[in-house]
Amino acid sequence: MPLNPWCAGSRTQGRRPALRDLLLALALSLPCAARAQAPSAPLPSFAELEAAGATIGEIRVRVRDIFDTEDPKEDKLLFRWANLLHIQTRTGVIERALLFKSGEPLSVRLIDETERVLRGNRYLYDVQIRPLGYRDGVVDVEVETRDTWSLDPGISAGRSGGANSSGIGLREYNFLGSGVSLSYGRSKNVDRTSNQFQVSNDRAFGGWTSLSYSLAQNSDGKRQAASVAHPFYALDTPWAAGVSVAREDRVDAIYNAGIVQSQYRHRQNLADAYAGWSSGRVDGWVQRYSVGVNRQSDAYALEPGMAAPTLLPANETLIGPYVRHELIEDRFEKLRNRNQLERPEFFALGLSATLQIGRADTAFGSSRDAWLYSATLSKGFEPALRHTLVASAAIAGQYSAGMVRRQRLGAQAQYFLPQSKRWLFYASASGDALKNPDPADALLLGGDNGLRGYPLRYQSGDRSALFVLEERVYTDLYLLRLFRIGGAMFFDSGRAWGGSSVNTVNPGWLSDAGFGLRIFSVRSAFSNVLHVDVAWPLDPDTSVKKVQFLVKTKTSY
Repeated sequence: MPLNPWCAGSRTQGRRPALRDLLLALALSLPCAARAQAPSAPLPSFAELEAAGATIGEIRVRVRDIFDTEDPKEDKLLFRWANLLHIQTRTGVIERALLFKSGEPLSVRLIDETERVLRGNRYLYDVQIRPLGYRDGVVDVEVETRDTWSLDPGISAGRSGGANSSGIGLREYNFLGSGVSLSYGRSKNVDRTSNQFQVSNDRAFGGWTSLSYSLAQNSDGKRQAASVAHPFYALDTPWAAGVSVAREDRVDAIYNAGIVQSQYRHRQNLADAYAGWSSGRVDGWVQRYSVGVNRQSDAYALEPGMAAPTLLPANETLIGPYVRHELIEDRFEKLRNRNQLERPEFFALGLSATLQIGRADTAFGSSRDAWLYSATLSKGFEPALRHTLVASAAIAGQYSAGMVRRQRLGAQAQYFLPQSKRWLFYASASGDALKNPDPADALLLGGDNGLRGYPLRYQSGDRSALFVLEERVYTDLYLLRLFRIGGAMFFDSGRAWGGSSVNTVNPGWLSDAGFGLRIFSVRSAFSNVLHVDVAWPLDPDTSVKKVQFLVKTKTSY
């Protein structure tokens, strides 16, 4: 039966069309006399078009400037200059990232996944995919993107845990609109001063091949890394392969009560090659299989002029093959005002699990025989309407000579409880445990990794736990159409204990409270979240300042 039974000449098999049929016909706006009388009827949604069996026709990609000068609020001289100076993303870059094609049946799932993929690019501020026109079972689709300001001539400064960091450099996230990222800069933190160069391209050779290279000349050594890969970029990707290498020479430190106790030289070489295959999405699930070979070599030495550790880690080389299995449930929720401010966020609420098992063998050049294992597990839940709970766990370690070595087991739970459009309660709990670790494997807790009211790396051990409570506010302030403003009041409580470097000054549970601003640079590719916090330690010793001031950039709230 034709979708519009009211069109002239259609047959209804002797029955009067139901109201449902009439509404569907109006929504689909099929050619008939009624269409001429209502030319402004809205286009149907993608879900309605998929249910009607629509096929994708023309795909029109429209790349927009950073600022919409047709909006009076953005029709400013500064914004017009920014648009003029900015080189727009090439249309072909967007087209190659689309997961749907002309002539294919329309799929809401692929459209949603395409939006997730596109929004993962720093050089895009907004992505809108909508039906453009519908006729004779064919729907034209418009993909509209809006660029960010991708040139970052950055000067940065930060402070956390009583230590300062700074940097100056130049980074282009979208070189000549190609999606290529280039950067050069100089940075300084508590560990080292570094001169860094980096280049990466996620769309090399006109497809999904990813290339990257980085070089860092540091005050304590050097780091080089390179990789080429064709990743599992979408749920239906049938294959993946890649090669990566990295080499680093650095000085590592052992901390106690936030003070460096000893230091030593650490030279590390990494290499990995893999190939994977998948049947794609089947009944809402994706399974991926990979095989590869991995090499990791760690060498340690005393550093002249520096306090030596009590026990230096043993040199180790592990080489051998591995197999990996991934299981992914296709269940994503599009939300706002969780870890970002007024920007769509995609929460993976489906089950996701990875298991990898490898074998290092002296026949391949390893320093000893060992089984290498790692696994991750995550799942999202919705205990009530708009409430979100995300739980995850991970384990990695070695089994050699009848014993477990260098095993790390960790778990985390995050809970988001919206109280209104602008207010949200957030809570998280995390814990980690090490079994038979090397001295370099200590778990650290302090102002730079969880306890905002204490010096950085204040406690260390082979066990740690951290609890965070936050009351978040997402204001409607939109300064200069460039910065969105939020805030938070927080309470942290945690402890690291066990092992050889326990904080003997203050080894118990530590707590702090404070408040801060969250500043989102929403129109730039370097749109991290600037945290400006003031924190008070609740269980300090005499060496800890009564007030800690922190300025730090993070990827989320």
